[in-house]
Amino acid sequence: MPDSRKFIENLSGAGKSIGVLTSGGDAQGMNAAVRAVVRMGIYVGAKVYFVHEGYQGMVDGGDNIKEASWESVSSMLQVGGTVIGSARCKDFRTHEGRLRAALNLVQRGITNLCVIGGDGSLTGANLFREEWSGLLDELVQSGQITEEASQTHSMLHIVGMVGSIDNDFCGTDMTIGTDSALHRIIEVVDAIMTTAQSHQRTFVLEVMGRHCGYLALVSALACGADWVLIPEMPPKEGWEEQMCHKLSENRADKKRLNIIIVAEGAIDHNNKPITTDLIKDLVVRCLGFDTRVTILGHVQRGGTPSAFDRILASRMGVEAVLALLEASPGTPACVVSLCGNQAVRVPLMECVQMTQEVQKAMDEKRFEEAVKLRGRSFENNLNTYYLLSHRKFDTEFPNSSFNVAVLNVGAPAAGMNAAVRSAIRVGITEGHTMFAVSDGFEGFYRGQIKEIKWGDVGGWTGQGGSLLGTKRTLPAKHIDKIAEQMSIHNINALLVIGGFEAYLGLMELQAARSKHTELCVPMVMVPATVSNNIPGSDLSIGADTALNAITDTCDRIKQSASGTKRRVFIIETMGGYCGYLATVGGLAAGADAAYIYEEPFDIRDLQSNVEHLTEKMKTSIQRGLVLRNENCSENYTTDFIYQLYTEEGKGVFDCRKNVLGHMQQGGAPSPFDRNFGTKIAAKAMQWISKKLKEFYREGRVFANTEDSACLLGMRRRALVFQPVVQLKDETDFIHRIPKEQWWLRLRPLMKILAKYKTSYDVSDAGQLEHIVRPRAKDSSAI
Repeated sequence: MPDSRKFIENLSGAGKSIGVLTSGGDAQGMNAAVRAVVRMGIYVGAKVYFVHEGYQGMVDGGDNIKEASWESVSSMLQVGGTVIGSARCKDFRTHEGRLRAALNLVQRGITNLCVIGGDGSLTGANLFREEWSGLLDELVQSGQITEEASQTHSMLHIVGMVGSIDNDFCGTDMTIGTDSALHRIIEVVDAIMTTAQSHQRTFVLEVMGRHCGYLALVSALACGADWVLIPEMPPKEGWEEQMCHKLSENRADKKRLNIIIVAEGAIDHNNKPITTDLIKDLVVRCLGFDTRVTILGHVQRGGTPSAFDRILASRMGVEAVLALLEASPGTPACVVSLCGNQAVRVPLMECVQMTQEVQKAMDEKRFEEAVKLRGRSFENNLNTYYLLSHRKFDTEFPNSSFNVAVLNVGAPAAGMNAAVRSAIRVGITEGHTMFAVSDGFEGFYRGQIKEIKWGDVGGWTGQGGSLLGTKRTLPAKHIDKIAEQMSIHNINALLVIGGFEAYLGLMELQAARSKHTELCVPMVMVPATVSNNIPGSDLSIGADTALNAITDTCDRIKQSASGTKRRVFIIETMGGYCGYLATVGGLAAGADAAYIYEEPFDIRDLQSNVEHLTEKMKTSIQRGLVLRNENCSENYTTDFIYQLYTEEGKGVFDCRKNVLGHMQQGGAPSPFDRNFGTKIAAKAMQWISKKLKEFYREGRVFANTEDSACLLGMRRRALVFQPVVQLKDETDFIHRIPKEQWWLRLRPLMKILAKYKTSYDVSDAGQLEHIVRPRAKDSSAI
């Protein structure tokens, strides 16, 4: 059978010129995208040009359009905003302006454009493309270019990347800059919470989002806000009393503060703006609470990009170059984007039309439809927020008398507490009695089990570590006592939140069902570990926070090297035998190499890395960064690699080493982990309710099927329940990793961006996907 895969080696950019520009409002991560486009372009043999100051620079020409070199994008990765400048350009909106822009591009042989911006910038690019042949004809007629030049440059190819902190572009799960903006908002909210707690205050926070409530909605989910107001879903009539009732109810529940988050475009049902001052006056008038307003403003656009945005932008940049290389005359202008963790291409104008339809639906007060048009992810965020924010007891189980226990197992991971809070509250909403187990399976067999109420988990979302307490103890040795405790507390279902031990523990519990009928209850596991090594899930709660810790530290380390010059840092990361943190951390921090267990290496590889760094020291970039996973090799230890580099680099560079250790497990959870933990645990709890109903027979719950002990994981684009028994074959139990790991496909990207020649399978790329109109309810997206 012939190999139908496509490899980067077979794609050539020789003779092609690519222009890259950032346009419209700036967003963190734009620089990472520019860097990836430049390096990938140069890697495939194309010329790449910076177009400074967005479309204005394209119209003005001259020094605004400069050829980029490999070194010219060094040190850009960690910088916020856009280094090549952005401007809102009136000239480009005129025919004259576009004519001048076309002339400037043809003079430099540029017929491929990579535009990083919002929907306005991308619409402009598409119009430019449609007019291109007409513009060239005009230039030929006026004698500014020759007929031959017009023939050579007859087609303009355009690929867009969406850089917008609002996440307001349909067809993409996340736009570049959104995650970083959430980081800024959450940093501020966490800081405000401590002062509000001290004075028993109410804070009204305004976040950006003139037409889109994504930032407000997700930050409200991530900090457990009392109330949120967004343009897509105006509050119902009488919301003022409802809101005041909710605030006073929370105060009565021993909560010392209230947080209300408002999108700047928030409106009521009559399309009238709801301002922060209006809310402040309302709270003061109705409740007399000490109330303050904080408007976050441009803080949200600033600061360094998060690890997620750097990886997103780097993947998009590489994908954009591939799309330009593969473009043919009939290819429509496309946008590269992420769907789940898959890079996809979607037709630019389909996205723009859908985005404009959302606004139209909002203007015409068709709000339910506007939410659906925003996409599955937005809709699920909204549903999860409603599920968690209102105690409602009109469920299918009126005080169901089902008892559900929640426990943490394994090492602590940031975001565990958000998952526990979500599970407890959804469980109570569904009518169950919720029990919290302290210290994992160890606490379970010792009987450290107590009922936990709605108010007990208030404020848990932003806390790091595990407030329930967690241990690595496995249940098998204590199975009799665990079964006994299940019986004493009459536990009808189990939710286990944890890492590889939780996975093994669930298998052991299921295996013991034949001896202990008490264990014949629905059980589900939610993956939470910084190592991201759980079979059946592409992502785990805690991994994003750990990546941010690694990226921040690498940034500081690189900065310390910029003063001393000619220095190489060797950094050891956690992860057991799983190389996720080293690889993806390496991509986010701009590392030169990352050693991992999954990709065996020998002394020759180490030697070629040293030679590569020696060459690098001859350029203007006189520093190196090498990551090493803690268990990548028994003999090539961090000390060995450090000593080898020190010896081989004598006279060329000196070396330092750093073991990051447990700081990767600590710290407040990132917005992504809070949100992921909240949504995945809510979904797990709803599954438990469904299974309890299914397995309730003759006055008791009895579940002994394979699919009653599941792991809920994120697979490509959806959350999927998988029986743990069926995951056995996918697991390497000795090294505690899945046999196949999706992120290994990202390794060639890191190597290409660090100037190594490598093989890169691009078969996954290149499929143009059409935007799917929203269908009836689909809750598998996250």
